[in-house]
Amino acid sequence: MAKKKIIIVGGGFAGIQLTRNLDERLFDVLLIDKLNHHQFQPLFYQVATSQIEPSSISFPLRNIFKNKSNVQIRLAEVLSVDKLKNTLSTTIGDFEYDYLVMAVGCKTNFFGNENIAKNAFTLKSTYEAITIRNHILQTFEKVISSNDFEKESLLNLVIVGAGPTGVELSGAFTEIKKHVLPKDYKGIDFSKFKIILVEGSKHTLNAMSDVAKKASHAYLTQMGVEVYTETFVKDYDGELLTLSNGNQIKTKTVLWAAGVTGNRIEGFSDDVYAQGSRFKVNRINQVAETENIFAVGDIAFMTTPKYPKGHPQLANVAINQAKLLAKNLKAISENKKTKEFEYKDLGSMATVGTNKAVVDLPFVSFKGYFAWLVWMFLHLMLILSVRNKLIIFINWAWAYVTKDTSLRLILSDSNKKDQPTDGQSS
Repeated sequence: MAKKKIIIVGGGFAGIQLTRNLDERLFDVLLIDKLNHHQFQPLFYQVATSQIEPSSISFPLRNIFKNKSNVQIRLAEVLSVDKLKNTLSTTIGDFEYDYLVMAVGCKTNFFGNENIAKNAFTLKSTYEAITIRNHILQTFEKVISSNDFEKESLLNLVIVGAGPTGVELSGAFTEIKKHVLPKDYKGIDFSKFKIILVEGSKHTLNAMSDVAKKASHAYLTQMGVEVYTETFVKDYDGELLTLSNGNQIKTKTVLWAAGVTGNRIEGFSDDVYAQGSRFKVNRINQVAETENIFAVGDIAFMTTPKYPKGHPQLANVAINQAKLLAKNLKAISENKKTKEFEYKDLGSMATVGTNKAVVDLPFVSFKGYFAWLVWMFLHLMLILSVRNKLIIFINWAWAYVTKDTSLRLILSDSNKKDQPTDGQSS
C-alpha cells in the first residue's frame, strides 16, 4: 500500500508532536514552516530580559527529525489552499496532499489599532525576543547621554496585558532592574525606571484562580510594578501612550501582550472560522466543511461539553490534540474507528519572579517558593531536547545564585535600528 502524503503547516508544539507520532510505515510527511526551528514560547520572556540565550529555547527542525526518514522539511510561507485539487500553494511552489494539517498557531491581536501595531513590540518569536532585548539595552545606553526631558520617556516601560506573558515580563524586568542593570549602568538612577502593567480586566492573571489573581497582583506591587487594571490602551504613537481613563504616559517602550488572533489562510470561507479567527473543528480536529483537512493547537476551536467556549490556548492542549490526531489519521487510513478528543485539565501556572509563582491544579491552588519549583520543573520537562534542558537548568541555577547573567549582548546592525543580525522575522 502506497504511503499517504501528509502536509503539516507549522513547527510549534502541535506540529512537532504530530510529526513525531505519525506512523512512518503509513505516511510521508512534509513539514512546512517560515522558520527553520521550533520555538519554546513559554520562555520567550527570559530571552527578552537577558536571562537565557536564544539557542536554549530554539530547536532546529532538521535536527529534531534527523532520524525520521519519512519527514521532509521546507521553509516557506503558505499562501492558499485549493480544497478541490488537494493542493497547498506556498512561496516556493505548490504541493499535493492526501491530508493537510494546519498547526499555524496565532498572531498578536492589536484589535484594529494600526498605530499600536506599528509602534509596539510583540513577543511571538525568538526573533522578537531578541529585538526586545536589543531595544532595552540600547535604551539604557541612550539614557546615559540623554537630558532630563528625554530620560522620562526612556525610563518608562509599559507592558500591556496581564496574562501569563505580561506578568512574567513585568516580574523579570523588576528583577534585572534591581539586581543586574545597576551594575552595568552605574550612572543611572534606577529608582526612576518605571515598569507599568496595563490590564483591561479587573485582575492580573484574570483567567486563573482567585489565589493566582490576588497573589500575582500582590507580588508585582511588592516588587515595584505599577499595575493598572480595568484600563485599556486607546493609542500609542511611539512617544505617547493614551489610556482609556484619559491618562497619558511618555514612553519609548511598549510591549504588547494583550491577546492573539488566528492566522487566516486563503481558500477557506468565513463560515469555517470561529471567534478569534480560529478554525472550527470537530472532536477529531477535522476542519468544518472539509474531509481531509485538520487543525490542531491554538488555531483549532473545538467545542465540547466541558469546554463550550473552546479549549485554552496552552501547550498541553496542542500536544495532546496532536498525539490523538496521529492515532486517528492511522485509524482513518485503516478504515478503523476514530477516538474523540477530551482534554484533561492538568492546571495552569505563571511565575512572577525568583521564588514567586502561582500554580492552579484541578484540586488545589498554591503560590510561593514551592509553586516556583513546580513551574521550573514542568517547564524543563516540556523542553524537547535533553541537551538544552541541562543548559537552561545551569543558566537558571547560576542566575539564582549570582543574581546575574552574562547574556546582555546587543546583537544588531549598527545601520539599522533595533534589528538583530542572527534572527528571522516571523
